[in-house]
Amino acid sequence: MNGSSEYKIKDYKYWEVFIQESQDYLGRCVVWCKRENALDLTDATKEEREELFLILRELKKTLIKIFQPDWFNYSFLGNNIRHLHCHFIPRYAKPKIFEGIKFEDKLFGDNWKTDDNFIIPKAVFDKIKLILFNSLK
Repeated sequence: MNGSSEYKIKDYKYWEVFIQESQDYLGRCVVWCKRENALDLTDATKEEREELFLILRELKKTLIKIFQPDWFNYSFLGNNIRHLHCHFIPRYAKPKIFEGIKFEDKLFGDNWKTDDNFIIPKAVFDKIKLILFNSLK
């Protein structure tokens, strides 16, 4: 994720926020720790933890305003990418229509799972990114 400037929507002192390429959960983002050797949430510095919680609150407030999710999941996995990052996943009890596309959280109330087959047009992805970018200023 680090260095993917085309997906970056906001930069902070200790973290960067990226829109997730897969938008199977409308508004899904990744919050990435800038510190090179950051591996595990329990190793985050006090400053990183404080900023992380400010970012998560800001993301939550912003997503509620623009897409009205019903719940949020925050995942710190590190299974595929061994670096401290958070998957910020808005959850929806009912399907959402955005730009004529139906975003359906088929697993609402259960664990989330990436749907690699859910692909949206680049123009729609760019519009979601722009809305998030402008809303997080």
